[in-house]
Amino acid sequence: MTAKTDHIIEVNHFKISFAEKTVIKDLSFKVKRGEIFGLLGSNGSGKTTTIRTLLGLYKEDKGELLINGKKFEPGDNIRIGYLPEERGLYKKETVFDVMMYFARLRNLNNPKEWIMNYLKRVDLEEFAKTKINKLSQGMQQKIQLGVCVMNDPELLILDEPTKGFDPVNRRLLMEIIEEQHKKGCTIIMITHYMDEVERLCDDILLLKNGVARAYGPVKAVRKEFDNKTLDQIFVDIYGEKETDNE
Repeated sequence: MTAKTDHIIEVNHFKISFAEKTVIKDLSFKVKRGEIFGLLGSNGSGKTTTIRTLLGLYKEDKGELLINGKKFEPGDNIRIGYLPEERGLYKKETVFDVMMYFARLRNLNNPKEWIMNYLKRVDLEEFAKTKINKLSQGMQQKIQLGVCVMNDPELLILDEPTKGFDPVNRRLLMEIIEEQHKKGCTIIMITHYMDEVERLCDDILLLKNGVARAYGPVKAVRKEFDNKTLDQIFVDIYGEKETDNE
């Protein structure tokens, strides 16, 4: 059994390519247990590729990516919640049935009570018997977040969790994320909303073209860049006219 370290994630000299394109060149970083970590960068910078490789969905060319001190494998004794940017729910099933399915997979105690309490919390109680494909994208996003947090994960990975949300629902989701953090959950957030990063994150990693351009505690990164805001730092690194395609 692997002993727990202070770092729940360790990435060392990670490199990966697809066909002729190198997506990550030589990336090293660590995520401390219990922190909120911001993984930042434009589309195409390598954020999602890094997460997918960490979770074993891609195979690295070089380096090592560790969770709890070892390469992750399905069935490892760690509770992980992953909210991908491309949402994945059973579209033709009802909200309640989908959530109950995942609750049973996770051996959740009192699943019906948890599900209904969560739906009430995110103002979707009246949609419990509605099929997923009849919901808006924002509603589906709330359901998928519920699936991710229902077993109080040790590690929660959120890829654009509030994308397309209005300010009220953004605040609601941020409150739910903060509640998980208070329970001891380590959270990795991929987001383009720098106000969320400044409010929530302890450390950040800003990627550009597969290379770390800024890394460390938020205050230290801002100090390194003459105390500019993270928005300003992002623009400085990328340039206002630069666009990448992931």
